[in-house]
Parts: sequence; C-alpha cells; structure tokens
Amino acid sequence: MELREWAIQILSSDTLTGKLAEPDQLSDDHPGPPLIWKEPTRPPGMSFCKRAREDKLPSFQEHGDPDKRAICLHRFAGHELLAVEIMAFTLLAFPEAPPTFRRGLAHTLKEEQEHVRLYIQQMNRLGVQFGDLPLYMHFWKHTPHIQSPTHYVSVMSLTFEMANLDFAPMYGKSFAHYGDSESSSLMARILKDEIAHVSFGWRWLKQFSTPSTEWEMWEKTLATTLLTPKRAKGFLLHEEPRKKAGIPDQWIANLKSL
Repeated sequence: MELREWAIQILSSDTLTGKLAEPDQLSDDHPGPPLIWKEPTRPPGMSFCKRAREDKLPSFQEHGDPDKRAICLHRFAGHELLAVEIMAFTLLAFPEAPPTFRRGLAHTLKEEQEHVRLYIQQMNRLGVQFGDLPLYMHFWKHTPHIQSPTHYVSVMSLTFEMANLDFAPMYGKSFAHYGDSESSSLMARILKDEIAHVSFGWRWLKQFSTPSTEWEMWEKTLATTLLTPKRAKGFLLHEEPRKKAGIPDQWIANLKSL
C-alpha cells in the first residue's frame, strides 16, 4: 500500500479498525500532490466533544481509584489517536518532504497506532471502552499551523511528544504507587517510544534549521502556531529522557528556565 493511500484510509475511516490498520508492506512511489485534510472522520461515538473547564484529568491523589485511572488512560488513548491522525495529515500535506523523513514518520505512526491498542487493553481491564468518555479535538486544532515538515517536528515531536517525556514517567510512578503495575509498565513503554520520537524530531530540526540554531528555529516556528515553548514540558522536567533523545544540555537548561 502507498503511504498516501494509507494516510487517506486513516483519516477517512469511520471504524477504529480502519484507523489502526497497519499494512504489511508500504511504498512511497506515488506521493501525489499536497492534500490538506480539514477534519478526520471518526467512528460512531468517537466524534469530537467540546471540552468544558471541569473536564480535567483526575489528580494524582485520586489514582488509587481504578475508575480515575481508567479516565486517564482513556484520555491518553484519545491523544494517541489524534497523533495517528496528525501524522497521516502530515504525510498527505507534504508529499515533497525528504523520503527518509516520510519513512521515519510512517514508522512513528505505526508506533502510535500500537499505543492506542495498548491503552485500550488497559482501560478495558479497568472496565472502560474506548469512546465511553468524551474525546476532544485538542492537538488537531493545531493542524492549520503545520505549514511545513519543520512545523511538524516543532509542534509534534519537540513540543507535544517532548512534554510526554515528563508526563509518562509521572503517571507511571503514580500508577505504580497505587499498585497498578500493568498501567505503570505501559507508561514505561510509552516513554521509551516517545524518546525515539523526540529524537526523530531533533535530528530533522537540525537539518531544517541551518543557518539558525535549533532553539531559534524552534521558537520561530512555534511563534506561528498557537503554542509556546512552555508546552514542551510538564510541571516537573525530566532531564534524562531528553538526554537519551539527544537534546543538548543548553536546550534543557533553556526549558528549565521557562
């Protein structure tokens, strides 16, 4: 299957099976013209809801309640499905991107699909089905601002996914504290993959940023979106996962100072 055909299938499918389908063989011989997808089709019961102020994630102190942990896992699964759709959006929007970039993005997309499946397994164990709770547009609202591959790595890899280098270990530690080793192990798996995704974004930002420094390019690119550099971290910044992703000490210091 061509990357273009796969991306269209993901964005147009009205079933979760279609969105999570992973072809055995993928080619990119016919990327086609740029195609901007306005909004993904969603399966019944999984359409975007308007988020109210009170729709916050349960606090860490509430994670002893399995129902509260299930709410967290459901929200995270929604984030991963959005990531799948945004990566499909990017494949369609930038057919002229370097072939190695597109192959790397396709690999990342497959990992995000697996994350959705893994979250579903854990929330099902806790008695919740995917779609039982509201799902929000969240990340997708930033797609009009993804105007180039540089925007993609700046917004997704180096902001949203980098922030998960803080949130994944925080939630993993909390779930373990309340005896949910399975959910905690899943968060460790998510962290491992996110380190690789951030590394992908960092490597490509270095290629895209000449002659600017990487930080300058990232700040400049984010300035054209709805985001600020502060969105790239949690309320506790974890240095070690960033170092494993190849992020330099000065970049980490800059984030800590925000």
